[in-house]
Amino acid sequence: MTYAGPGSLSTVVDETTKTFDVIVVGAGPAGSAAALEVARAGHSVALVERGPFPGAKNVYGGVVYGRILDELVPRWWEHMPVQRWVTRRSTMVMTPTQALTVDFRTQDWGKPPYNGATAHRADLDSWLAEQAVEAGAVLVPSTVVTSLLRDRTGAVVGVRTDRPDGDLTAGVVIACDGVNSFLAKEAGMYKTGHEAEHLTLGVKQTLALPRQTIEDRFAISGRDGVDIEMLGCTGGIPGGGFLYTNLDSVSIGVVLALTGVSKAKTRPEDLIAELKRHPAIAPLIKGGEQIEYSAHLIPEGGYHAMPELIGDGMLVAGDAAAMCLAAGIWLEGVNFAIGAGMYAGRAAAAAVKSGDVSKTGLAGYRTMLERSFVLTDHRKLRDFPGLVLSDRMQQRYPGLVCDLVQGMFQVDNPLPKPGLRKLLRRATRDNGVRLRDLLRDGWTGMRGLR
Repeated sequence: MTYAGPGSLSTVVDETTKTFDVIVVGAGPAGSAAALEVARAGHSVALVERGPFPGAKNVYGGVVYGRILDELVPRWWEHMPVQRWVTRRSTMVMTPTQALTVDFRTQDWGKPPYNGATAHRADLDSWLAEQAVEAGAVLVPSTVVTSLLRDRTGAVVGVRTDRPDGDLTAGVVIACDGVNSFLAKEAGMYKTGHEAEHLTLGVKQTLALPRQTIEDRFAISGRDGVDIEMLGCTGGIPGGGFLYTNLDSVSIGVVLALTGVSKAKTRPEDLIAELKRHPAIAPLIKGGEQIEYSAHLIPEGGYHAMPELIGDGMLVAGDAAAMCLAAGIWLEGVNFAIGAGMYAGRAAAAAVKSGDVSKTGLAGYRTMLERSFVLTDHRKLRDFPGLVLSDRMQQRYPGLVCDLVQGMFQVDNPLPKPGLRKLLRRATRDNGVRLRDLLRDGWTGMRGLR
């Protein structure tokens, strides 16, 4: 293993190794996947991480979908540090007094090759970075990249760090430095003027509960786990909620549109407290003791919010490239980061080998993304983020759906049962929904799913 610890770069990386074929900035899932591919191709690569270890500063609230790892780390499920394998997936639509849950479980997801898992990012990111280091990557932690280095033509040729004598040069720099990437912005690859509109704030509490209590309350056993996604639990702020199980803790939180947070007088922790009191949630988390509170920004603008992905001597991947799929029933990020990082690493290695690290020489990255799920899914569902965060979806449809279902199940003898048309008309009226808007939004959703 090659590990560059804290201190001056000149004390941990000698002069002959301060020039690499590729530099990857950020040792999250995208960065480690990129470094792993470059190292496996036989090229020198530095993996620069601002935290003391990979995952130290990374937060997320959700599920890791590992199918992309089949290609990167064979039989990954035998080695990856997971908390639980998700065998129950629930979508809950809520009002303050109602909740409608669509609940699906399958034991097919509880055996190899598995579907999704809950995991702690500190464990997951460290494990994935270790794969890159074992393949030959140089891990440089506790190091902040402060700017790009360019040649006289403007092409990127390396990075400047906050360490003494900390310049590193390379043929290709891969920016995996997270949402609102500093490096992509410096390179002029981001669109300007609408950044906040495409960001959400994820806020999470992790609550300790005995393992047996979790299994009893969520009706699971062994390493089975549950993921619940919620709509209608964020007050007047566009967003959603989540609850998922770890081995001996549960994580609960909200994801809020950043522009909505800035306008609202409600604090995110107050929304979580209200969610924890909801009659559909309170029994599941009763007695849980908070052991972690965290928050992070999420790029939920999707395809329309992506920056330029390729420049002369530079690629952008993962959250830095807004590759988080927030499309209602699909809430995925880590798998897209791993996929994009893997393809970025392959494209960088091929460009280094060919001797052409210009934008043209790196164009294979875009081709690989287009042929894979990464850009195919984002393009297909490009209109979903706007639909999911719309006022109707957030403020009106949860009540409409819950009222409609309540009316269907409510028994009002001696009155006859109302027909579906009457129930729908009443629910749309009471929740301020126009039928033409309902049909239009339904068409937008169906068009994205075709």
